[in-house]
Amino acid sequence: MQAEQIVIHTEFIRLDALLKFAGWAETGGEAKLLVQSGAVTVNGEVCTQRGRKLRAGDTAGMEGRFVTVRAGA
Repeated sequence: MQAEQIVIHTEFIRLDALLKFAGWAETGGEAKLLVQSGAVTVNGEVCTQRGRKLRAGDTAGMEGRFVTVRAGA
């Protein structure tokens, strides 16, 4: 399975922001519910911390979709 690439120009991106940026959640509240329900994985493990900081190389997954964080130039 190929992961979509999300390029960030900062040190990290919070998980809830990543879900919105990737289009998996339309609002922060929806992202919060997804994370708290255990529907989201980070690097292959269920993550229930919506404020989790993802850095370049980290991968988030949900419902068979994956997105990998990549550092921008």
